[in-house]
Order: sequence, then structure tokens, then C-alpha cells
Amino acid sequence: MHALSRLSPEIRQYLLVTGNYWAFTLTDGALRMLVVLHFHGLGYSPLQIAALFLFYEIFGVVTNLVGGWLGAHLGLNRTMNIGLGLQVAALLMLTVPAAMLTVPWVMAAQALSGIAKDLNKMSAKSSIKLLVADSQQGTLYKWVALLTGSKNALKGVGFFLGGALLTGVGFTGAVLAMAAVLALIWLASLVTLKKDLGKAKSKPKFSDLLSKSRAINILSAARLFLFGARDVWFVVALPVYLASSFGWDFWQVGGFLAVWVIGYGIVQSFAPYFTGKRSGKLPDGRAAFVWAALLAGLPAVIALGLGTELPAQTVLIGGLLLFGALFAINSSLHSYLIVSYAKEDGVSLDVGFYYMSNALGRLIGTLLSGWVFQAWGLEACLWVSSAFVLLAALISIGLPRHAPVVRAS
Repeated sequence: MHALSRLSPEIRQYLLVTGNYWAFTLTDGALRMLVVLHFHGLGYSPLQIAALFLFYEIFGVVTNLVGGWLGAHLGLNRTMNIGLGLQVAALLMLTVPAAMLTVPWVMAAQALSGIAKDLNKMSAKSSIKLLVADSQQGTLYKWVALLTGSKNALKGVGFFLGGALLTGVGFTGAVLAMAAVLALIWLASLVTLKKDLGKAKSKPKFSDLLSKSRAINILSAARLFLFGARDVWFVVALPVYLASSFGWDFWQVGGFLAVWVIGYGIVQSFAPYFTGKRSGKLPDGRAAFVWAALLAGLPAVIALGLGTELPAQTVLIGGLLLFGALFAINSSLHSYLIVSYAKEDGVSLDVGFYYMSNALGRLIGTLLSGWVFQAWGLEACLWVSSAFVLLAALISIGLPRHAPVVRAS
């Protein structure tokens, strides 16, 4: 704590925000794996398990929209702390006796966790805008990429943590342990976060929830299709396919997906080095189009490869790794652009609207993943993924284009 006090106020707040986000992300990833493993052990099918997370995604859409308005009114420190508190409550809901762990009860707990997650994420991403001067866009991109990438890497670590805790102390013990640790972090956050962080000078009306910025509206639409393209084959279709077609057991499937998410997060952290920083330029709308266009054909190539005599595992795993790398760069680039486009006063309104589109894309992708896979198989999911990325690329053509020189940071 003494070393932390010697840092500049901006760096100190950034580290506190990041630390909160990391702690939350670990519990979020671990909780997902705990629920999947526990209910898999009870005999639930993959599609039934996916349904447990339906409210998690639905409430994410609402929370991002309303949460941005709350952040502008109450301050981002409060919305972040509300998110941490709600996650503790969601974890405690799952410590009830086994007989009470019915599907509706678990769905309700997941709904609360979804609200908590999106409040926490919206607060963390919005806070960075307020901690970096507008003239330091290079620093802004670097901080956003590090926050986003580290979050996803830690979510993968959380998958491993959930499995380890379930093995070591059982479902109830694991959830109770995570609730206790997160409660301590929540209490520390109540004391240390800047009190007026992100509070708008002029209180926005509820009608201001929808963004009035053309650039943010276009970016939000592109984000919707980008994340729908990932989840349409990643959420349900891919795990079920790996288990049913390749004969992988649950630990192989879960372990592989955890490693994929960690690698995805690492690539996100280094995205600035792939998108122009080495040449002294920051990405703009043209970069968003180019990187989405590079990704658009890949799922279709994987689908075609699965229809040939090439080894299916080689085609799918190799394609998945390449998809993860390109998708990570697209995602990190979008995360920088939204923070850059957002206005400083009431930043959470713009960021919340954008992440509402992100959550809606995840919801659409999750629903399509189960339906399309069950009706037509993985190849159909991959074709839908390609179509969605192509739409994201075409929408990105309307984004502002400029190429400012990176300032020293």
C-alpha cells in the first residue's frame, strides 16, 4: 500500500480499477466453469446447461444500457462497487442446500451475476477515459488493450480455478470461498476508489440512454455482429462438437477452451503493436474495416475444410487458433475506438450503449449457436459467423477515418 501511495493519482486509480476488474473476472470465469461442471455431473445436456446462462446474457443487454446512465448520475466508483456487491450476492445465492439449486434459482443467480459483470466492465472501461488526457491517445490505446487483454486471460485462468476448487472443496465450498475473498475486495474498493469518478457535470436524462453520436452508433452495430459471429459457434456448437465428434472428455474440452481464452487475452494486450503503433499511427475506422475483412472469410474456410478429406481436428483447431488471434485484434481495436469516441462528460453513457450492443450480439450468438447447430451442424454455424463478420466489416466503412501520430507517452 505504501508503494501504491507514491504513484500519481491517475496511475493509482487505474491500478485500483484494474485490480477490481481482475478480481471480478476471476470469479466470473470460475463461476461459469463451476456451474457447467456441476450441472454436467448432474446429467444436464449441453443445451440445457447453455440455457442456465440465458438470463446472464439477457440482463447484460439491459444493464449496459441503464448502467451507463447510472454511472453518469452516481459516479463510476459506485457502479463498480455495486457490481462487486451484486457478484458477492450472486455467489451466496448458490451456497443454498443442493435441493434448492433448481434451474430457476440458478438462472436467477446467473441473472444477478450478469448484471454485476456488465456494471463492473462498463465502469472499468469508462474510467480509463477519465484517467488519460485526450492528447495521450497512444497511452489510452495501450491501457485499454492491457485492461481488455488481461481480463480475458484471467477469465481463462478462472476456468481452471473453478475446476480446481470444485475438485478440492466441492461446489458449495468453492462458491463460498470466492464470495468471501470478493467481499474483502469489495470493502477495500469502497474505501479506495475516487468518490466522484465519472459523475457527469450535467445530469443526463433517461432519454439520453441512446447514443446521439453517429460514430458510436456505427461502431456499436459493428460490435453487435462481431460478437455474434464469435458466439454463434463458440458458446454451444464448438464444445458439443469437440465432445461428440472428437470424443474429448469434459476436462479436455474445458481445458482447451480455457487455454484458448488465455491466448486470446494475451493477443488482445499486444493489439496496439499489430494495428499501427509501430509505424507511429493510431487505428481509425479504416483499420476497423480492414481487420474485420481479414477475419470475415476465415470461418467459411474452416467450414469448407471440414467438408474435405483433411483431418477434421487439424482443420478445426488450427482455424480456431487463427480465428482467436484475428478476433482478439478486432475486439481490442473496437475497445479503443469506443473509449476514444466517447465524450468525457458522462462517458459511461456512450460506453454503456456500446456494450449493450456487445451484450445483444452475445445473446443473439448464444441463441443461434444452439439452434443452428442442432438443426444443421457446426459448418452452418461457421457460415453464419462469416456472414456476421462480413456485416461488421461493411458497417465499419462508415466509421471516421483519421490517422493521428502517436504522441509520446
